[in-house]
Amino acid sequence: MTLINRTVRLRLSALVAFLVSSLFWQATLSQEHEKPLLQPFSTASTLEPEWQPLEFPNIDRTSEYQLVQDNGEQVVMASTDGGASGLIARIRVEPGDQLMLRWRWKVSSVYEDGDARSKDGDDYPARIYVAFEFEADKAGFFERAKRKAAEALFGEELPGNALNYIWANRLEKGEIVPNPYTDTTMMLAVESSNEKAGQWLTAERNIVADYRKAFGAEPPALVGVAIMSDSDNTGESAKAWYGDVELLKAP
Repeated sequence: MTLINRTVRLRLSALVAFLVSSLFWQATLSQEHEKPLLQPFSTASTLEPEWQPLEFPNIDRTSEYQLVQDNGEQVVMASTDGGASGLIARIRVEPGDQLMLRWRWKVSSVYEDGDARSKDGDDYPARIYVAFEFEADKAGFFERAKRKAAEALFGEELPGNALNYIWANRLEKGEIVPNPYTDTTMMLAVESSNEKAGQWLTAERNIVADYRKAFGAEPPALVGVAIMSDSDNTGESAKAWYGDVELLKAP
C-alpha cells in the first residue's frame, strides 16, 4: 500500500467518524428539543417529582391519585370523597403568540349539587388548572400586601391569575365564569353534564386565546399546570381518569 493510499484511507476514516459523531449529536439535540414540557402519565414510573401534591389549608381530606391501566394505557385515576387536592407540575413557560394545551379525560359522573357560580357548588369531578405568574406591577397596594402575608404563611411564592378547564356540572360548554371565591381564577367549561360520563374525551385549548378572552390581557409566564378532582364543598364523590396532559408551543 502506497503512502498516498494510506493517507487517503485515514482521511476517509476520520471523515466517516466525524459524520457519525455529528449525526449522533444532532439526534441527541433533537430528542432534547422534542422532550415534552410535562411528564406524560403514560410513560411515568412514578408521579413524583414531576407531579407533586397540591394541597390546601383547612382541608384535611385529600383526593387520591394513582397510576393505573385503562384499556392498555397507563393513566392517572383520581378518587375524591368529600375532599380536595391535586397534582401540580411546576414549570415556567413563556406563552408567546400561541400555546396549546391538549389532554384526555373521563369522569364517572358530575355532582348533583355542583354549581360553578356558588361557593357551595364549587366542585368538579375533573379539572385542569393552569396558573400564571403574578404581575406585581399591575396589582394594587392591598393586593400586594395580602399576597406577601399569604406567601409568608405558606412559605412559597403564589401564582397570579389562573384558568380552570372544568368538566362542569351546569354551565354550558364554552361558558366562562369567575370562580366564586376569587375573580383572579376563571372557570371555562370544556365539558358539561353527565351526557358523556364514562367516555374518554380529548380536549385541546389555545391558552393564549383563552387568557385574552377571560382576562382581557396578554398572558404572563405560565408557572404551573395541575389536575384536580375535588368534592369538599358538595360532600359528594366521584372518580376521574386523566391521560397525558401536553403543552405544545408554536413552532
